[in-house]
Amino acid sequence: MKLLKWGFIGCGEVTEKKSGPAFNEIEGSKVIAVMSRNEKKARSYAERHKISKWYTDAQELIDDPDVNAIYIATPPSSHATYAIMAMRAGKPVYVEKPLAANYDDCVRINRVSEQTGIPCFVAYYRRYLPYFKRVKEIITNKTIGEIMNVQIRFSCPPRDLDYSSKEKLPWRLQPDIAGGGYFYDLAPHQLDLMQDLFGVITEAEGICANRAGLYQTEDSISACFRFESGVPGSGSWCFVGHQSAKEDRIDIVGSKGKLSFSVYNYDPIHLVTNDDEKYITVENPPYVQLPIIKAVVEDLQGFGACSCTSVSATPVNWVMDRILGKF
Repeated sequence: MKLLKWGFIGCGEVTEKKSGPAFNEIEGSKVIAVMSRNEKKARSYAERHKISKWYTDAQELIDDPDVNAIYIATPPSSHATYAIMAMRAGKPVYVEKPLAANYDDCVRINRVSEQTGIPCFVAYYRRYLPYFKRVKEIITNKTIGEIMNVQIRFSCPPRDLDYSSKEKLPWRLQPDIAGGGYFYDLAPHQLDLMQDLFGVITEAEGICANRAGLYQTEDSISACFRFESGVPGSGSWCFVGHQSAKEDRIDIVGSKGKLSFSVYNYDPIHLVTNDDEKYITVENPPYVQLPIIKAVVEDLQGFGACSCTSVSATPVNWVMDRILGKF
């Protein structure tokens, strides 16, 4: 079995809680290097997680002959640059979502992957979680019949950081770094799940607004779209709503029932049919990215396949850019 020796570019919160520890939990996978432009941060992360090497320059990490796979956990604006650097060096990539800060950069990544023959995977890990596999099973088995409509609803109050001065706003609210506001950060998981279930979205348009004026990016979005399967859908996202309107919900309306579930809270799945109504609780692993990282490792080792490739991830950016009116 080929040992995958990972180098991390970026060592922020996501690597601490969701992904980082999972790489060492999987047979044939080991983290041996980490990089951050902040020397103190890189050294601290390496020491705390018993990683043998740390860098402050991404190119040096990529060029390390002991590193043969790269995990990119930086803000979206640098995903394309680092992914292309790694693939041109002959090293496969696993990159955080969204694939890039815009659709055009996704196309660039796919072009280099095709030219080099080096794969690029994307951390749409919810596809592999038991909770969403159960959702997919219910739909695939036609428990609620033929799918008629899809509705995404998300609302939350402003975060404390949203009231910061322009110079101190979180990177997720800086479109040159994140690609957009909270919509570009949170909607990707919802849209990827829906496209995994119903095929790619071929039509999409949206109306965006900045209602609260706390920052420059959009804070309220309404959208409509259609999947290649013909199923129509709609979405509503508000990041400055009142606490009473807080919601994380997707409704799948079928000819024989309705399926409702959350994307971020993992509330019990609500299934209603002609004959029954029930709530289904499904536990996820402590490191939520472990199942997809295992699939990536097995794919690179030649005895498995991971569906979350850069090609499959690109339509998410296309849809978001269409909704935001970027083209």
